[in-house]
Amino acid sequence: MCGRFTLNQSAEALAQVFHVEPVLDLTGGYNIAPTQMVTTVLQNFESEEREFKQLYWGLIPSWAKDAGMGAKLINARAETVAEKPAFRSAFKHRRCLVIADGFYEWQRQQGKKQPFYFRLQDGQPFGFAGLWEKWRSPANEEIISCTILTTAANELLQPIHSRMPVILEPEDYDLWLDSQVQTPQTLQELLRPYLASAMTAYPVSTLVNNSRHNSPECIIPLSEKNAPTNQLN
Repeated sequence: MCGRFTLNQSAEALAQVFHVEPVLDLTGGYNIAPTQMVTTVLQNFESEEREFKQLYWGLIPSWAKDAGMGAKLINARAETVAEKPAFRSAFKHRRCLVIADGFYEWQRQQGKKQPFYFRLQDGQPFGFAGLWEKWRSPANEEIISCTILTTAANELLQPIHSRMPVILEPEDYDLWLDSQVQTPQTLQELLRPYLASAMTAYPVSTLVNNSRHNSPECIIPLSEKNAPTNQLN
């Protein structure tokens, strides 16, 4: 699964990477958690241009009775997303990029859970494959929410967790965001494990276990001598 991630890039840098007009109030942090607002990129249905959008992390299906369902739907499995009632409509029509520059997973060690931080070798921001949905409450409150797709772990993550978030290649962004593309087989081909050799990982402080901790300390290696590497020690 993907339950925590980071985003610490300037609005200008994100605009350049994702080819979107810069927005100054983008949401980021060192310990982004479910039910928080996250920065995404969507394709505007009318202009067909990309745009930044702040969405609630935890997809609330349009038919949900209350918003609480979103906390249970922070992730969608790539293998079954086209079939699940909560996701299949969004998979066809409402796809997005959830913007990040790293994420955390936990490994059980001697009865404790040790967090590891994963990012790209070049430190660049990237887009998780995401879906979005619009929900309206009985009181006419509108919430636009999202979920992050997951797939089988690559070789770097396998010692830590059996799943990883889907990180899309930049050349696949247009296809993923294009609402005119609705063939499940075409979309499924994009939902593959990211290349392990292009990523790096290292253990970090258990500070990240509590989402209230949101500081640079969250991504500092446990030992400064243990410099980031593409192989786990």
